[in-house]
Amino acid sequence: MVLVCETPDDTVADVADGSTILVGGFGMAGMPVDLIDALIRQGAGDLTVVSNNAGNGDTGLAALLAKGRVRKMICSFPRQSDSWVFDGLYRSGRIELEVVPQGNLAERIRAAGAGIGAFFTPTGAGTPLADGKETRDIDGRTYVLEYPIKGDVALVGAYRADRAGNLVYRKTARNFGPVMATAATTVVAQVTEIVEAGLIDPENVVTPGIYVDRVVVP
Repeated sequence: MVLVCETPDDTVADVADGSTILVGGFGMAGMPVDLIDALIRQGAGDLTVVSNNAGNGDTGLAALLAKGRVRKMICSFPRQSDSWVFDGLYRSGRIELEVVPQGNLAERIRAAGAGIGAFFTPTGAGTPLADGKETRDIDGRTYVLEYPIKGDVALVGAYRADRAGNLVYRKTARNFGPVMATAATTVVAQVTEIVEAGLIDPENVVTPGIYVDRVVVP
């Protein structure tokens, strides 16, 4: 049953301290900023956040980091020219970091949604990212064992939803949203509009409503 919420605050009211939060977006493309702002107001802390980046500027994910509410960041690109919030926290030892190659990040999240216990990948083999991990030679190439990343909550930004929770995305804003929506216990989607069930062509649905728990137009 999909809940159409009145405000972003309603969608994250029950997020618990210590939760693992999957946050969609590639930089600011597809970043569910209104949901993150609501999470800041809600007050949950000691969070593990999984996202492609570690925040941009002073808004969205960077604002959540600046509040000191994130214990650990799991991402592919923690540092960019405007990632000063994360950079300051990391250099001062106030946040943990796990760097995951971008393809591995997407596949580890997808694996959680698909019920895959673990998988071998050549990405990262022979680098510090493979330290302490199981490796195996397959057809003459070294592979690293990686485990799924599952979230307690996924916050995704989509373009349109219907009242059954089916989602479509707009161009590059699609990025991590579809895989994250399969890999969390509770999935919240921020959208630009909600239409009646049946008004989205089934052939255009990217995330089926079965994965979505709450939708909101900020």
